[in-house]
Amino acid sequence: MPQVYVGDRQWSVASASNLLDALNQAGVAVPYSCRAGSCHACLVRCVQGEPLDALPLALTAGQRQQGWRLACQCRVVDDVRVEVFDPVRDGLPAHVAGHDWLGPHVLRLRVEPQRPLRYRAGQHQVLWTACGIARPYSLASLPGEDRFLEYHLDCRQPGAFCDVARQWQVGDALRLGELSGGALHYDPDWQERPLLLLAAGTGLGPLWGVLRDALQQEHQGPIRLLHLAPEPAGHYLANELAALVAQHPSLTVRQVTPDELPAALDELRLVSRRAMALVCGSPASVETFAKRLYLSGLPRSQLLADAFVTR
Repeated sequence: MPQVYVGDRQWSVASASNLLDALNQAGVAVPYSCRAGSCHACLVRCVQGEPLDALPLALTAGQRQQGWRLACQCRVVDDVRVEVFDPVRDGLPAHVAGHDWLGPHVLRLRVEPQRPLRYRAGQHQVLWTACGIARPYSLASLPGEDRFLEYHLDCRQPGAFCDVARQWQVGDALRLGELSGGALHYDPDWQERPLLLLAAGTGLGPLWGVLRDALQQEHQGPIRLLHLAPEPAGHYLANELAALVAQHPSLTVRQVTPDELPAALDELRLVSRRAMALVCGSPASVETFAKRLYLSGLPRSQLLADAFVTR
């Protein structure tokens, strides 16, 4: 049976065991969220041995050369020695630059890293608390326009990370982990196409950044943004969105509750099949949006989706 080594620990695992499960079941805490190779929260370094990697292109050639692997995508087929991601050693120091509530349950967290970070709107970033709790969040900020990194945290339910984040104050320290691609972005090649942005809950966060990116690049086609929230109080950024609508006649924004959603989705049947659609929110809401778009004739290749997985 293959052996897994972490520090001075060693244990046997069944051949082809998932590396993330092998580590966590042995008490080696490795954070994770999507288990699909997208969020990059489960990054580990393989310093000896080579696991079977189902998604090698998820990391850059430089990262792979340094031994970094996504534990959720690896299977242990031979002995392997692993170093877990250490936010103090491997992360980027940062501090809280802004901490305010956009609604009853949506915390807007603004962070300033110790050094500039190259990113694009819609990417994922792993955040680490000082006590070692990690969670990936999508970036809602826009490079070149915002001097900070912005994240929108859904705090409706208690959670290890959110419980810490609620108590943060401006100036408090944290660490930034892996920055990953994410599914959502704006492509200048879409300039003339209709653009559909469908968000549920804090799925509005990354689309807020993508929307401003599109407008900054002078998108020529019409843009529709639909935001679903459980109740009207959940429709945050209403004033900011209204200001953008006033400045850009091609932009329309509709904020709906679940009862209003079917009628709002029916309107999408009139959208050109040339549209590009970006969808973000819970898995159930993403599936609902995607199904309606497909029934409206939108090709699958023209939909980019990012489902927020909670655990």
